[in-house]
Amino acid sequence: MWGQIMSNYPGRKTILCIDDDDSMLGYQRALLERRGFEVLTADSARQGLQIALASAVAAVIVDYHMPEMDGHEVATELKRLRPQLPIVMVSSDDKVPEHALSVVDAFVPKDEAPSRLLPVITRICGECPPAPSALPLPTGERDVPVSPRPWRIRNGSAQF
Repeated sequence: MWGQIMSNYPGRKTILCIDDDDSMLGYQRALLERRGFEVLTADSARQGLQIALASAVAAVIVDYHMPEMDGHEVATELKRLRPQLPIVMVSSDDKVPEHALSVVDAFVPKDEAPSRLLPVITRICGECPPAPSALPLPTGERDVPVSPRPWRIRNGSAQF
């Protein structure tokens, strides 16, 4: 049942992934679970909001383009209900409106998710990667702070 978090690892942080693309949800689940996160998934915005309210999630990854509510609407509602909840927006669209980005804590283009999503989540959740050799980061990228302004990862560097 999605509303109950069952874990054999006390203290493991839970990430909620909201996307209408099942293959992207599967990818995010595999990536995050391999790094020790508990993962909950929702294939619709409404289901994602329900899960976020019923579960103790450490962060949310939300797609910008979804049919019933877009990622901006989801992020706005989540911030209204849980203002301190970190939100990472992902999108295959390179031109996400600035007003949508102003609500989230970070943005990662879907085509850069394989190399950028995990570092962003570990920073936002205040965790170090499990092992230095398991997560190589380009030189200088380790010092990028999580700030109140959303930042984008583009070509190996953070942009504000």
